[in-house]
Amino acid sequence: MTKYTDILKKEISTYLLTDNIFFHYKGRVSLYAILKSMGVGKDDEVIIPAYTCVVVPNPIIYLGAKPVYVEIDKASLCMDLSQLEKAITKKTKVIICQNTYGLSANVDEIVKIAKSQNLYTIEDCTHGFGGNYKGKPNGSYCDAAFYSMQWNKPFSSGVGGFMTVNNPVLLDSIIKQEPEKHEISFGTKINLKLLFFVKRYLLNKTTYWIMVNFYRWLSKNNLITGSSSGEEITDIIIPDKFFMNYSEVQAKEAVRNIKKLPELLELRKQNASVYSTFLKSKNKCYVDEKLFNNHAFLKYPVFVKDREEFFNYARKHKIELGDWFNSPIHPVQCNFGKWFINPEEFPIALEASKHVINIPTDTKNPERVISFLEKYIDEIK
Repeated sequence: MTKYTDILKKEISTYLLTDNIFFHYKGRVSLYAILKSMGVGKDDEVIIPAYTCVVVPNPIIYLGAKPVYVEIDKASLCMDLSQLEKAITKKTKVIICQNTYGLSANVDEIVKIAKSQNLYTIEDCTHGFGGNYKGKPNGSYCDAAFYSMQWNKPFSSGVGGFMTVNNPVLLDSIIKQEPEKHEISFGTKINLKLLFFVKRYLLNKTTYWIMVNFYRWLSKNNLITGSSSGEEITDIIIPDKFFMNYSEVQAKEAVRNIKKLPELLELRKQNASVYSTFLKSKNKCYVDEKLFNNHAFLKYPVFVKDREEFFNYARKHKIELGDWFNSPIHPVQCNFGKWFINPEEFPIALEASKHVINIPTDTKNPERVISFLEKYIDEIK
């Protein structure tokens, strides 16, 4: 490891209480490495929630295995524990549980079920870094966990990901994979530095919607280093040089941002409490206070009647809303069969994907968000 990557590893280890940390270009690459270390391959099945991002089923498919989806619980938007055992077959090899929007739910119970069936478990902590489940850091319970450092994750390195390994049986395989990682190009590093500049100095409430839409268009068309390349959301063929390494350019940015995380985590919790109090007072759906101890609140979900119309309101008032997840396998909108899912079989996940918007939890002015919600309160479920 090099200077900033080594510093970053030490910073991360203070949160996760482990030194078994391995970096990759993106979190989905870490997931791929974990699955590979578990021997996932042709004819295997991997269970995942039916409310996620397409980059979760993709690595499963890249390895020749099949993703099997489980309905979510409406209160937590995490995997419905009562549906999990029904999805397990003789071909099941792994169960992936997800910290949706930063909320960990039933992780210990999922692990218990998996162990009873001699299955591996992976914790999807792409939303949950810095949070806890029953007093232990997210990522502590499963055989391994993967995390994201994309632009809008708990802390950012632009793009980036890492894994932690709790099951020592997996370590040898993970370590053997390290020399196989491709190094990122000089052009990509320059691209990232430019994006860091834009985010730091040009992105604000006035430019937010223009910048976000333009960035996504560039990313989709492979014109810029983005969260997802075009082929990742249109097909199931592994992209060229997918198994890529992390870089010092990314690590330097991550070190800069992780130092701000304690203050940010506290701010997110405070804002979430304000939002829940407001929504509860209006008899609207809200995140129950009993979930707060296990919630890092990367995003705060709100159910609205007409999603697209609500985004139009937000653009008009310059409110920075998020759109996770606009599909059971965000952001895919068609050809779901490629990813082995029929959204109609998962009505709660489908409803959430059609009606959930995310209000910002990192704002220092939650009153402005509350004022916006108050103005359109009849549009909220």
